[in-house]
Amino acid sequence: MTPLPDPPAPRPNTAFRRLRGPLSPAEFAASVRRAAREIGEQVSCDARYIGRVESGAIRCPNYAYERVFRHMFPGRSLTDLGFASRESVRGHRARHGAGTVPAPGAGAGASVDVFEESELLRRAFMTSGAAAAAVAATPLVPPPRRSGRRVGEAEAAAVEEAVRRIRVLDDRHGADTLYSHTAKPLSAAYTLLDAGGYSRSVAARLYAGAGELAISVGWLAHDSGRLSDARSHYAEALATARVSGDPALEAHAFCNTAFLARDAGRPREAVRAAQAAQRVAERLSSPRLLSLLALREAGGWAWLGDRGGCEAALLRAQTLFGRGPSDADPEWMSFYGEAELQGLEAQCWSALGDWARAVDHARRAVALQDPHFTRNIALFTTELAGDLAQHGAPDEAAVAAARALRLMDQVTSSRIRRMLDDTARRLRPHGGEAPVADFLDRYEAAARPRRV
Repeated sequence: MTPLPDPPAPRPNTAFRRLRGPLSPAEFAASVRRAAREIGEQVSCDARYIGRVESGAIRCPNYAYERVFRHMFPGRSLTDLGFASRESVRGHRARHGAGTVPAPGAGAGASVDVFEESELLRRAFMTSGAAAAAVAATPLVPPPRRSGRRVGEAEAAAVEEAVRRIRVLDDRHGADTLYSHTAKPLSAAYTLLDAGGYSRSVAARLYAGAGELAISVGWLAHDSGRLSDARSHYAEALATARVSGDPALEAHAFCNTAFLARDAGRPREAVRAAQAAQRVAERLSSPRLLSLLALREAGGWAWLGDRGGCEAALLRAQTLFGRGPSDADPEWMSFYGEAELQGLEAQCWSALGDWARAVDHARRAVALQDPHFTRNIALFTTELAGDLAQHGAPDEAAVAAARALRLMDQVTSSRIRRMLDDTARRLRPHGGEAPVADFLDRYEAAARPRRV
């Protein structure tokens, strides 16, 4: 079927771009998330969202973002911020169908306004547990329209929003309760791809969105201990990237494949995948992406016991990170800051048995972590506890492990839980010391319901 012509190019939002000032899109997105927390909102803002606002692709924000922007810039209306009024956008979309999607199970005449749908979903995510929130994410990816109308911008936006919401939930809650609820959104995204009949610009967004969704679902499988499932999802994302000729998606798929290979005990595969990712990413003008990929390579060398290869990759990662963020940094890299750099380096020194360096970098990772990333705080605190136990500091290890255990009330990650289990086993011979005894008591009490 011949693709439809692309719609007219959106008008850039120069007013919003001026408000960003000298901050990079990723840095400005972080300030938006901080402002949201100040007023009790929860938005999944990242560099790509800011880019879409500034390009004019988002003509009017949803209600949650509107409240955050009004909090950040008091006294300014939506039009002052460079947006179209909500009434004008709704009216346009109602006439042209660009902003409505069929209600689940409804006929051709029924539709749901995407602004209202976003608001309902936002409230579901804020008031529900992680598992219920994941179920609420499912309608974000609608099935192809049965009325004969073309797949368009609304469906592409729905796939992108599903990716963002899954990532936000994972940042806060971990993967275990989310993974089983993501099959439907992922299947729906690929069904949209198969439907065809969309414009070139929509096709590019659908391919990228479906691939990123496959990676997000793969990560949930990875973090919840389903490594074979994760490998399958990453392979699906890689195939999508190559079919669509998307180097950013390909680099991301290789990045996660390298991480998975390391955790699955295939460090040489981890090195090869990380190196493949770096070759692809050379075209993307993102030093921060290349820095993360160098860290993935360093991890593979460390698990191979190759200290020289690891140190060389770590030096590249640090040098590239020092060049700072750029507008070319991928949206999914919002988690990658100084804390992540320190945490991944700590893992390398741990694998090499250099416990003093591992402890030093793990401490920095915990201290520098953005409070938004609850799962990563739990991860790095658990990592610190394990490194301290290996370093011969059981009391300090027990204190850190107790902090991590408290965080596990909010985070469900089989990977982190296994790390904490290993630390508890190492600390048991030191159970006569008060901090260790206290941690072990709490650990056993927390584990008891899981054994029923």
